[in-house]
Amino acid sequence: MSFFEGHNFFGESTAHLARLINNINTGIWEYNTTTKKAKWSDGFYAILGYQPGEIECSYHNFFENILYFHDKQIFLKATHYAGTGPAPLAQIRLLTKNNGYQWFESSALKHDDDDGQFIHGVLNNINKYKLAEFRAAEADFMAAETGRIARLGGWEIDISSMALNMSREIYNIYELYGDIKLSVDEAISFFEPAYRPVLTKAIDDAIKYCKPYDLEVLFKTAKNNVIWVRAKGIPIINDYGSCVKVRGIFQDIDIIKRSGLSMQSSINLLDDQNKRLQNFAYIVSHNLRSHAGNLKFMVNLFEETKTENDKEEIFSHIKTISDSLSATMGHLDEIVKIQSEISKERKSVAFETIFNNVIATLRANIEASDTQISADFSEVPEISYIPAYLESIFQNLLTNAIKYKHPNREPVINCYTHIHEKHVYLVFEDNGMGIDMKRFGDQLFGMYRTFHQNKDAKGIGLFITRNQVEALGGSIAVESTVDVGTKFTVRLV
Repeated sequence: MSFFEGHNFFGESTAHLARLINNINTGIWEYNTTTKKAKWSDGFYAILGYQPGEIECSYHNFFENILYFHDKQIFLKATHYAGTGPAPLAQIRLLTKNNGYQWFESSALKHDDDDGQFIHGVLNNINKYKLAEFRAAEADFMAAETGRIARLGGWEIDISSMALNMSREIYNIYELYGDIKLSVDEAISFFEPAYRPVLTKAIDDAIKYCKPYDLEVLFKTAKNNVIWVRAKGIPIINDYGSCVKVRGIFQDIDIIKRSGLSMQSSINLLDDQNKRLQNFAYIVSHNLRSHAGNLKFMVNLFEETKTENDKEEIFSHIKTISDSLSATMGHLDEIVKIQSEISKERKSVAFETIFNNVIATLRANIEASDTQISADFSEVPEISYIPAYLESIFQNLLTNAIKYKHPNREPVINCYTHIHEKHVYLVFEDNGMGIDMKRFGDQLFGMYRTFHQNKDAKGIGLFITRNQVEALGGSIAVESTVDVGTKFTVRLV
């Protein structure tokens, strides 16, 4: 016997049950598969926002007008379930009167009796929970996607067991894939040796003294890629103030860190260049004023002098001042030319070719000083560089080594190239007089700076060399000991 008659339950034995069914916020329905007739409880109408009888109670109306078309297969599969046991629950969308489609959970049960074959079902509105589920899924997706994009993951250490749990993104940063569980010590072993004790102490301090930490350290992945990472940890304490967990983040900051280091290096280089150029401007300005003042004085003196002998002597002084002024202007031209030639196209040049050209130019000086020069460019035979710059570097450093040879021994110069960490280096070693680096190290590359009583010293060669090298992004370093010799190491690229 059916529980339904029209829109209400009937039968004295079921009166109480009928009242309950019609007053709960749940939809109960019945479908006679033999007669194709459907019946709905009052609650069925109510959860859709209707009054009983306000819309047609039929299977066709439900299936075609109320059930969302994408969910039809899900509903049919659940209601016509042919397996053993209860039919699976179906989550479907139904069109309500005032709120559009909302989510419902449908359960169904087949039943046969003398009146025919029936399918009874129950509908519950789960829209709130479903939307909350979607929002949680979206939040999880956003968190995961944010972590993936930012290369950022979370981790936690349980102090009682010292078990370490890490998010998937951290494993990606480690370049570890599959079900691999790391201990705290194993996780720390991936950091570069210099940073392992730093991280170990930071974790120990977080556990013992509840001190948070935020570190930027070098890290080597499972595939031997060395990157900069950020490791941040915060202690989680219990009611008694003891640390029970340490939680934190782990982020790949390699691109940002290296860009920052490169930018800082460029800023330092520009600052250094600016200081040298200011120094250059002051020196040139001083020299030009000095030359101009001396020249004006001599011209006035020349005009006031009556005797020819005195005029000849004054004129010789004027010529000397003029030559000095011309040399100063030439030095100024050399420095300006460095900046203007930076934009020139680099070419592939052989070190040996440039070396031989410079040796040919300096042949007279080399023979006069009995200088022995050896060269080995086998490790790096050629480089992409501005040829004029490279020739100037060779000429200035070789000339410098010959000029400042030791008076008690024949000069020996060794010149070679090598590569280290993808940088190309050009090295000049000599056994000359050497330089007191403690006294003059910070002045070595200054303009018009000389440190020996050599009448040929002008103090311009090293200034020009350093500007040429650094204009192309390189650097130059000096090691020297008095009476032993000097070593110039030029990082070209």
